Amino acid sequence: MSKQIILDAEYKPADDEPFMNERQREYFRGKLIAWKDEILKEAKETLVTLQKESENHPDIADRASSETDRAIELRARDRQRKLIAKIDAAIARIDDGSYGYCEETGEPISLKRLEARPIATLSLEAQERHERNERVFRDD
Repeated sequence: MSKQIILDAEYKPADDEPFMNERQREYFRGKLIAWKDEILKEAKETLVTLQKESENHPDIADRASSETDRAIELRARDRQRKLIAKIDAAIARIDDGSYGYCEETGEPISLKRLEARPIATLSLEAQERHERNERVFRDD
């Protein structure tokens, strides 16, 4: 059983401490769990709204508008479902010690990038290279 790390509310990972030390891992774990909880809360609210909206609209324009809104909402929920899978994968990487390191190069991902995108798996340089290659192949 590992010891519990308690972070104060003002703690932010800094470049002058060892990379992915226990405090940083706990900070990012908390950030990821809070993000996931927020997505799940929004999903529950959407479900309630969609259930209320399922009434029949006598006007065809109202019905069409309602169907369009529903389709957009369901697409957004699908994206969020995929995001939850990425959050869970990031938490698993924290547990196995690989979190914060680029999958391609093995180099540390900058704390700034992880702060902005806690599910990042590539360093900024590797991500840019990946996107450049994607554009080249997409243009064929």
